[in-house]
Amino acid sequence: MKISISPQYIGAVAAVAMLAGCGSVGPQSSVFAMRGFARSMHADHSRSWMAPDAKNVDLLYISDAGSGDLYVYSYPGAKLKGTLTGLDAPEGVCVDKSGDVWVANTGAMDIVEYAHGGTSPIATLSDPGYFPLGCSVDLTTGNLAVTNVCEEVSGQCVADGDVLVYANAKGTPASYADSAVTQPFFCGYDDKENLYVDGLYNDTDFAFSELPRGSSSFTNITLNETMYQPAGVQWDGKYVAVGTYWAYDDIVLDFRIKGTQGKLARPGGTPLDGATQVVQFWIQGKVIIGPNHGRSGSVMFWHYPAGGSPFKTLDAFTTPIGATVSLAKS
Repeated sequence: MKISISPQYIGAVAAVAMLAGCGSVGPQSSVFAMRGFARSMHADHSRSWMAPDAKNVDLLYISDAGSGDLYVYSYPGAKLKGTLTGLDAPEGVCVDKSGDVWVANTGAMDIVEYAHGGTSPIATLSDPGYFPLGCSVDLTTGNLAVTNVCEEVSGQCVADGDVLVYANAKGTPASYADSAVTQPFFCGYDDKENLYVDGLYNDTDFAFSELPRGSSSFTNITLNETMYQPAGVQWDGKYVAVGTYWAYDDIVLDFRIKGTQGKLARPGGTPLDGATQVVQFWIQGKVIIGPNHGRSGSVMFWHYPAGGSPFKTLDAFTTPIGATVSLAKS
C-alpha cells in the first residue's frame, strides 16, 4: 500500500537521509545535519566505561543515534552498567551466540563488535559508501546480515540499498539486492538460516522479502495485514515478528511464512501502548523492549505477546533506536 513518510521519522538517521537523497520527500533533516560534525568526527572510546560485574550478568544494550552512544543495563533489573562512546549515529543492534554485540554504526559507515561487558570494539567491518541500518546474526552459522538502507555520496542517498552477509561475521561480504525492497530497513534470521527483511519500495510502499537458506536471490512475500512504516524484524522462536507504526500507533505482528505468503499468527498482534515510534524492538522471552525514537526519548518494556500498557520505562535518552539482550556466559 502507499504511505507517506512521517516527519517524526527524523530519529532514524539513514531513513531520513534516504528520503533526502533517494526520493522526492522533503529536504534533508537528519542527525547528521543537526550535529554537523558527526561524519567527520574521529572515534574516541576513551570515555567508555563498564561496571566491574558487567561481564557476569545479562545485559541490555540500547543504541542512541542522537548521543552516539550505546547504553548498557543489567537485564532484567535495568540498572545502568556502562556507556560505550565514540560511535557515530549508532542504530540497529544484534547479538551472536557468544553474547558479542554488533551495532550498525550508521554515520561512520561500518559495523562494530563489542564483547559482552567490554568497553572497546573487538572488531570493525567496513561498509564504505552505504548507510548500514539493521543487523542480525544467524545463530547456527554465525553469519552476520546487515541492511544498507541506501548508497551514500556526500551525506546523501543516491541509489538503492542492499543486504550484506558476512560469512562467520568476517571478511568481505556477499551483497544481495532485491528489486522489490529498494530500501532495506531491518532484518532477522529464523532458526533455519532463512533471513527476513523489511523496508520500502520506491520510498512509499512497505515491502517484505525472504532470503532463503542457500539462495542467492530474494523471495518477495505478501503479508495479509496492512503495514505502514517498516520497523524491526525478529524470530520469536515460533513466528516472524514484524514491527510497524503509523503516527503513534505502534504494533508488532507475528506471521507464519509459507512460500510467498505471510499469514497473521496472532490476531491483534502485540500493541505497544504508549510508544512513540518504536523502530527496532527486541523480544526476550516473554518481554518485548522498544526504544521510542519519537518525542519521548524513552525505552519501554511490555509483556509479550500480550502488549498493552508498558510495565517499565527507562528515560533520559536522546534518540534511542535499537535494543538487544546479551546473555552472560555460564
